[in-house]
Amino acid sequence: MTVRTVVAVAVLAALATTIVAVTQPGTGLGPAATAAGVVAAWSLFALGVWLVRRLPVRAATTLILLGGVVLPLSAALAPPRTSDDLYRYVWDGRVQAAGIDPYRYPPASVELLPLRDGGLWPDRSDWCVADGAADPATGRPLAPGCTLINRPTVRTIYPPVAEAYFFAVHAVWPSAAAMRLAAAGFAIATTLLLLVALPRLGLDRRRTVLWAWCPLVALEAGNNAHVDVVAAFVTVAALVTLVSVASVRGDLAGGALLGLAVATKLSPALVLPALLRRPPTRLLATAGAALGAIVAVYTPHVLTVGPAVVGYLPGYLSEEGYADGSRFALLTLFVPEPVAPFAAAAILIGVALTVARRADPGRPWRGAVVMTGATLLVAAPGYPWYAVLLVALVALHGRSEWLAVAAAGHFAVSATDLNVAPDLAQRLGYGAAGIVVVAVMLAERRFQHQRAIGPPRERRPPER
Repeated sequence: MTVRTVVAVAVLAALATTIVAVTQPGTGLGPAATAAGVVAAWSLFALGVWLVRRLPVRAATTLILLGGVVLPLSAALAPPRTSDDLYRYVWDGRVQAAGIDPYRYPPASVELLPLRDGGLWPDRSDWCVADGAADPATGRPLAPGCTLINRPTVRTIYPPVAEAYFFAVHAVWPSAAAMRLAAAGFAIATTLLLLVALPRLGLDRRRTVLWAWCPLVALEAGNNAHVDVVAAFVTVAALVTLVSVASVRGDLAGGALLGLAVATKLSPALVLPALLRRPPTRLLATAGAALGAIVAVYTPHVLTVGPAVVGYLPGYLSEEGYADGSRFALLTLFVPEPVAPFAAAAILIGVALTVARRADPGRPWRGAVVMTGATLLVAAPGYPWYAVLLVALVALHGRSEWLAVAAAGHFAVSATDLNVAPDLAQRLGYGAAGIVVVAVMLAERRFQHQRAIGPPRERRPPER
């Protein structure tokens, strides 16, 4: 075992220890110590990536797999620290197991009173429904009570494939711990998929470390159990299928997988511009299969609840400040809030057109990384789990500078916990990430230019 391998093992052990310290409630870390732990985890991750990508492939593969299993599972051993979304997942699974469409009623509905228990509906919680409260969509009275489920007065926001996943986990083991372990399982499955697929695509298998060791994956998949990890896995499977299976069968299978990914979490739709340079017949097959998959999973719910299938999505966008422009932390430095949504749309349309024009059909993840990363920079979300898909695409592409955008979300959460204003935290985090991405891009262009023109010629003294 080489010295570099020993150091890499030590870094992995330190990273796992840091993840456990940040997530376990028994450690008693305050906001400042937790924020320091997150910074330490990202620093160890950066060092680990540098070491692992310089190891022989066999040794690197062993360490990547070890980290890809240990990190999300170690984070899954503790209750969520920074999100309560998984309690909605547990509830939606329970509702479906009772034979009720998850889009029909909000959790606080009178019709769902028989499904309440002391686990999800304790006497005290951050989310309480007052006596006399009404369903904002229908005006019907709601049953009062306190719950761990966020936004208990509104319908679920999650698409049908996500709901099927919640039901499947409930059928195996109805608990919050099961949701964490299931999400950790998808993180591990993505690591395995990348380790197998990258060599078949002619790419370096060691890129998988960018996913397997990433603190965001461990914390947001393992600890917070976000369904984004399921969407990331299906998206990677879709892109690998589209590229590696050069036939109509591959186009149909890859398109169907991509449609299922979009029906898990809407963010995989950002991959679509990177696929537009495929041959017309293949593009048509891919688009048709994707649309067919989306229609297939939505139809049963539409027939049951009609327009209510959109859930709380419109209200969520408004609540988060995207409708009035207040959430666009970086854009509002340059334009007024009412103009920010239009500026954001114009920027992202421009990025999408550029990606579609320059995309490599044989390497669609290159354009997908740009599209997804640019969207996160423009939207500047305060939720780090939105970047889980970006991390998976970076592992395919290998351009690690885009991970600065993923780290920005964690910085925003940590800074907010330290009583830094949310807008300032987002501006600092995503602003720094944008600077990193642009700086690396400009440095690369300068290097390529100098390489094209050759080394500078030696000046000769003038002849006398």
